[in-house]
Amino acid sequence: MKELNLIVVGQLKDHNLLALEEHYLKQIKAFKLNIHEIKSQKEDVTIEASLVLKKIDQLNPNSKGMVILLSEKGKQMDSVSFSRWLYNHFEKTAGSLFLIIGGSTGFGEDLLSKSNEKISLSMLTFPHKMARLILIEQLYRAQTINTNHPYHK
Repeated sequence: MKELNLIVVGQLKDHNLLALEEHYLKQIKAFKLNIHEIKSQKEDVTIEASLVLKKIDQLNPNSKGMVILLSEKGKQMDSVSFSRWLYNHFEKTAGSLFLIIGGSTGFGEDLLSKSNEKISLSMLTFPHKMARLILIEQLYRAQTINTNHPYHK
């Protein structure tokens, strides 16, 4: 089974959003989704980047994974394109996929230089806790698109 690691800077504490997130997490069966929270470092992107990279190294000691940053400057896709993109990466990536949601001030240079790609959820700006929920819903939607489930119409 393919594995996807979502690494987020900051902790989700809102019980309503956690309940919605849990709803989608229960529905995702086509791949293993792991969520790793990194403590925010008061907008110090250098320290946050080093913590994210340390987590990636812990989870991926063979360095065969792919690091993808969520950024407003990243590639934009509709849901069908995102599903194709995700499943293509599952097929061609030997290790895990790492999707990274950075802190409120973005990504440190070390993390930017180690990333393989940037994608965007939207041209709109979302709070990080909403971006996390939207991404998880889109991962579920990608699964339903890939399996021709009627959820995505």
